[in-house]
Amino acid sequence: MSTRFKAKYNIKKGDTVVIIAGDDKDLKKPRKVLEVILDKGRVLVEGVNIITKHTKPSAQNTKGGIVKTEAPINISNIMLWDAKAGAATKVKRSRDNGKLVRVSKKSGEVIK
Repeated sequence: MSTRFKAKYNIKKGDTVVIIAGDDKDLKKPRKVLEVILDKGRVLVEGVNIITKHTKPSAQNTKGGIVKTEAPINISNIMLWDAKAGAATKVKRSRDNGKLVRVSKKSGEVIK
């Protein structure tokens, strides 16, 4: 990603999203965002893009072996879930009492 401008995303940690592209594409199953990596434009979503990692035995992990973990996916492959509409939605930003809030374009409700 370019370092000239700081990217602004409408996705935050803890949001519910749906995967709109890739191997785990499912437009009806909302999932939780675990982490947003701003400088790379990627997000870590619960139960998506599972990778297997082979680990050596260490002091913390005496057994070692194969560990399954989530890997980050591109932020363009997810869309915010609108619980009221029951579908994926786009987001607009508007001012509410001088504070910037995210508003769902489908239902018009403020996203917490």
